[in-house]
Amino acid sequence: MIPESPKTITKKELANRIAEALDQPKVVVKEILQRFLEGIIDELAAGNRLEFREFGVFEVRERAPRRAQNPRTLEKVEVPAKRVVKFKVGRIMRDRVCDEPAPAPKPKPQAAPKSKAWQEPESPKQPEPPKPPPSKPDSPF
Repeated sequence: MIPESPKTITKKELANRIAEALDQPKVVVKEILQRFLEGIIDELAAGNRLEFREFGVFEVRERAPRRAQNPRTLEKVEVPAKRVVKFKVGRIMRDRVCDEPAPAPKPKPQAAPKSKAWQEPESPKQPEPPKPPPSKPDSPF
């Protein structure tokens, strides 16, 4: 059986779905969606990080310059440094879209009790040496 190729959803179709769900004019929803996307682009162009809780994080990273090789001619080529946009998937998207399960949350270290936080830490206690058995008066030992 041949798997179906994914359907491409356009910005227009997404805006139409939102407009219908909210019973709002399509023109207004399309404008809001366009402004939202332009806002994301403007913030990333300014070097800012965008965090949408549970959805994901967009950020710009600097890719270092490197030497590459043209696969056809095997010629070495210098690739300059450049800025790239990275997206890290949020928890809800990972749960609903990705095949892999979400990583288990790391346990947070417990803070010291507030009343003892200002005191010096206690030195570790040394174990007491074993006591010799009591000797009997007529014992040769």
